[in-house]
Amino acid sequence: MYRIAIIPGDGIGKEVMESGEYLLDKLDLNFSFEYGEAGFECYNKNGVTLPEETIKIAKKSDATLFGASTSTPGQPSPIINLRKELDVYANLRPIKSYRGVRSISDNIDFLIVRENTEGLYSQIEYEQDNKVIAQRVITRRASEKIAKVAFEQCIAKQKQKVTCVHKSNVLKKTDGVFKESFYKIAENYPNIESNDFYVDATAMYLITQPQNFDVIVTSNLFGDILSDEGAGLVGGLGLAPSGNIGDDHGLFEPVHGSAPDIAGKGIANPCSMILTIAMMLDYLKEYEISNKINKAVENVVSAGKTLTPDLGGNSTTSELTKSIIDEILEGDY
Repeated sequence: MYRIAIIPGDGIGKEVMESGEYLLDKLDLNFSFEYGEAGFECYNKNGVTLPEETIKIAKKSDATLFGASTSTPGQPSPIINLRKELDVYANLRPIKSYRGVRSISDNIDFLIVRENTEGLYSQIEYEQDNKVIAQRVITRRASEKIAKVAFEQCIAKQKQKVTCVHKSNVLKKTDGVFKESFYKIAENYPNIESNDFYVDATAMYLITQPQNFDVIVTSNLFGDILSDEGAGLVGGLGLAPSGNIGDDHGLFEPVHGSAPDIAGKGIANPCSMILTIAMMLDYLKEYEISNKINKAVENVVSAGKTLTPDLGGNSTTSELTKSIIDEILEGDY
């Protein structure tokens, strides 16, 4: 039996989590769920955005599933802090185009590997002499670790190229370390092509030639921004899953936020959560079921009969969820 920590969070995080739990209940696997609180509503109730009890639940679980959280003014981000507590230093964000969904290109299929523990997201900020300063922390150790993950993911996904994204022409020391660390690790993978681009150029190339990317490895802030751009290439954040992987823990979350503008309307796209669950099952080495989920999402989305408004349809969250689950249970693959 797999022990799964469930942290619904705020807004549509709770709605898509219901879809995720419904899916997990239908699979031919044994799960036990333990629930934790986090986010804006949690802060209003408990005075903290991420209680110690939630951290304990996540640490003793086989994997953690997180919905979404609304930002709380003046308070730390619960998901950033949970990533740090679990030391899940690699954020994996796949970008894939689907038939029937409007996208820049029909053959987009790349992975963004984002360093998850430092950079500007170190949250080290302070005021000094009428200035507000944020420290950007980049270490050789973390840079080498994330580069290794990128090359290993390239092998696992049977890709040919890893691209390092940085801004070392301006951030000469911090991104200089990131770039140097990347090429140091690249020496251990002579059969994989390695190259690098500045982040501004990469932002343009994702629009003009997205099919030329296989695996992108980059720092925390750049990865956050580029992965949202990548989602925009293939139909939006409703199709954007992610996994946070470390040596001892796995934390999985859809890329989208809590979307308060549509929360409670029952129209949130559950595909990002469902694809995120497929990533979680990969992490748990349940590859056959993970592949079925990915294929079912692809088939249902491509058919175009049951789509939520963000994908051009008029179906509800529960209707799309049911269509995908029916495809998983009935599909011959």
